[in-house]
Amino acid sequence: MTLPMIPTITAFERSPDGGKGLARDMRVRWALEEVGQPYEVRLVSFTEMKASAHRTLHPFVQIPTYEEGDLALFESGAIVFHIAERNAGLLPDDANARARAITWMFAALNTMEPPIIDLGIARLMEGDKPWFEQRLPVVEDRIRIRLGELSVRLGDADWLDGAFSAGDLLMVSVLLRLSRSGILDEYPNLSAYVARGKARPAYQRAFDAQLAVFTGKPSSG
Repeated sequence: MTLPMIPTITAFERSPDGGKGLARDMRVRWALEEVGQPYEVRLVSFTEMKASAHRTLHPFVQIPTYEEGDLALFESGAIVFHIAERNAGLLPDDANARARAITWMFAALNTMEPPIIDLGIARLMEGDKPWFEQRLPVVEDRIRIRLGELSVRLGDADWLDGAFSAGDLLMVSVLLRLSRSGILDEYPNLSAYVARGKARPAYQRAFDAQLAVFTGKPSSG
């Protein structure tokens, strides 16, 4: 009998977010927890990320990566998609619903995330620029346009398209980046949506595991 392979993912040895669940390995951890797939984590330092061994896994020198036997993947969205395809629980069985869930995965990463990342970069790296005060409202308004559209689409539903899916997992992961900005609070249904995602037991297990890396304390899960 052949034992199933346990995948290995990479994560920051010292996460820049201080263990707040924003590093992109969190998305992969959450997906693995949702489907009940055991996994191992290899922590990498910023120096190790630049070495040839890691570059072979991730040509853009980032985390996470995913290794399972002869398969090596990079990009958190692609990894979550792989996990969702290989395991029950993150993509619907119905073909049309499945296609819609995948569409929401793309929407989270391609439509919602870029302006949110732009805001983070502006605040982190451009705060001392003379044009920062003029640029910041423009960046925030771009985010508000997308949040308004998403808010209307979600309405009073719990999830984006029926049951929780990989689309919701990625969308919540992206919106979490706004938690400290105050912008998300302007959209109560989206704030509640993110809270529902964070309340899922699989999310809590993933968060605890990622936080344990930063604190050095064993994960409660």
